Amino acid sequence: MSKNLPLVDHRVYTIRPRSMGQFLELFDTLAMPILMETLGNPVAFYTTTVGPLNQFNHLWAYESLADYEERCHRRDTNPEFAKYLSATDGLIIAQDTKLVHRIPVFEKYL
Repeated sequence: MSKNLPLVDHRVYTIRPRSMGQFLELFDTLAMPILMETLGNPVAFYTTTVGPLNQFNHLWAYESLADYEERCHRRDTNPEFAKYLSATDGLIIAQDTKLVHRIPVFEKYL
């Protein structure tokens, strides 16, 4: 299961106000087929309802930094990915990416 991999890419996209529905539809139809092919199964997807609003969070797990870099390279060089980037131009107003490591001692609580 992908959530047990030791490295997680936690991405937060801030979406233009009143555009979340449009963005999610484009992400689902244009990005997800490519992401499933290149990144594999996601860990989770969330949107915010308290705190900073209009944020879309998605998490993807990896074996290592090398695994992360290789799969991201496959995503970024996929010719179809440019269609998603073009279609969402102006919808994403900020992006934050964090690579976080699993802490094995706390797995007993999951």
